Amino acid sequence: MPELVYAVVTDAPVHIQELSKLVANPHSGAVVTFCGDVRDHDGGKEVASLLYEIHPSAPEQIKLITQSVIGRFEIEKVAVAHRYGDIAIGETAFAVAVSAAHRQAAFDACAAIVDEVKAKLPIWKHQKFTDGSDEWVNCA
Repeated sequence: MPELVYAVVTDAPVHIQELSKLVANPHSGAVVTFCGDVRDHDGGKEVASLLYEIHPSAPEQIKLITQSVIGRFEIEKVAVAHRYGDIAIGETAFAVAVSAAHRQAAFDACAAIVDEVKAKLPIWKHQKFTDGSDEWVNCA
């Protein structure tokens, strides 16, 4: 049974190296990671700043969402973190690390976790652009 060793929504910086260390173990021949970093452009516009806002349930939801995915894969350990608040261009906003005996299971699980968290975590991105416009993303 896969172990969720770390799942947080935090206002602190996220470092993929730390998540990778959390999932490393002697049973795993593969550690696959994903880093979602804040980029300086979106939709043809230059991004000036970015803010993530969360619903109060987000810290618990990231755990539940991740747990709902990992049981489908032959993996060992998982660590996931999503940041909120003001995040500078180039900093990590979302990261996932997965360990498994074999690489394909780790790749598949990592991709599935990323997709599910992005689809279901109650978090909203507010982007401000250098042209003075702004937009909210993930607001349904």
